[in-house]
Amino acid sequence: MKKHKITALFIALIIIISLSACMSAGDGETTAEFTTEPWQTTQPTTVQPTTAQPATVQPTTAVPTTIPEPTKPPFNPYETDNEYDISPDWFKLHDGTDYGTLIENVEYYSTTADDYKRCNILLPPGYSNKKKYPVLYMIHGWGADYTAHVFDGSYLHMLYGNLLREKRCEPMIIVGVDMYTAHQDEKNEDDGWHMRYSYDKVADDIPVDLMPYIKEHYSVDEERLSTAVAGVSEGGARSLCTGFKRPEKFGYIASIAPDGNAVVMTENYMNSYWTVPYFENGFPIPSDENKPKYVYLAVGSKDPWNISFTAQYSDIFSGMGVANQHDYVEGYGHDSEFWGVCMYNFLQKIFK
Repeated sequence: MKKHKITALFIALIIIISLSACMSAGDGETTAEFTTEPWQTTQPTTVQPTTAQPATVQPTTAVPTTIPEPTKPPFNPYETDNEYDISPDWFKLHDGTDYGTLIENVEYYSTTADDYKRCNILLPPGYSNKKKYPVLYMIHGWGADYTAHVFDGSYLHMLYGNLLREKRCEPMIIVGVDMYTAHQDEKNEDDGWHMRYSYDKVADDIPVDLMPYIKEHYSVDEERLSTAVAGVSEGGARSLCTGFKRPEKFGYIASIAPDGNAVVMTENYMNSYWTVPYFENGFPIPSDENKPKYVYLAVGSKDPWNISFTAQYSDIFSGMGVANQHDYVEGYGHDSEFWGVCMYNFLQKIFK
């Protein structure tokens, strides 16, 4: 009996030891702890796969780089000295040169003369109605007529064509003006006084009658900076009267060896038709916007009449605040040779 009790105790001891060993083994295991309540179970985050999109590069159109051309300053005719020692070849006919088209004895009605007058017209080479041309009105001296400077083979005809060939002047229309502005059948009967007063009227005839005719029949630019008037001797005085009477119409004026009768020049000016003034109270003073772009005065050292008059005109214009170029040229007289070298300079300075 005692033997059975001992056996039972031994078996119980073994069981207790076994249970202790199991509990010790359980204490060594890592038990995960949760900070959330059971109903707050965290759902696994689903990461959507992304497909890398290729970078789209927009094509660009190359913009050409435009380098602006430097601004060309306006042409100033006073910045260039005139030349007088020039080759006579400028006044000669040269093979292969186009001298334009000369239209002679063109008639137009002059309300100023109350009669028909005539002029000669020189068109530039390649004249086209699709282009507008500047116009130069050329006035002769005492006793001559519209054919004095503009006729077939004239010094001005040859000079103009040769300058154009060398690109030394602008294409233009040149009109040979008849200064006599009265009934034409009286022209050869007039004495000096009547001749002088008929010449004075050309200052109205050109803008009132001749210019509208030229505009109607030819393709012209009417701007004042596209219109010039030039004259020699008595015509030189008339060019000053024409240009300063209507400065809104004329941008360029050439007065070559002018007579002294545009304004008062002498003490006894009323004693002769050579000196009685057109503007007894002086030249009208142009507004700043209508001042001529270029006033050209020239006289030769051998001129027997008009050296002092030319200088006086220059002084008067300077006193009026009107820029002008006054050339006193050694070796030249009062003749067509001097007209030629002066027009050589003037043609190269207008309409630029």
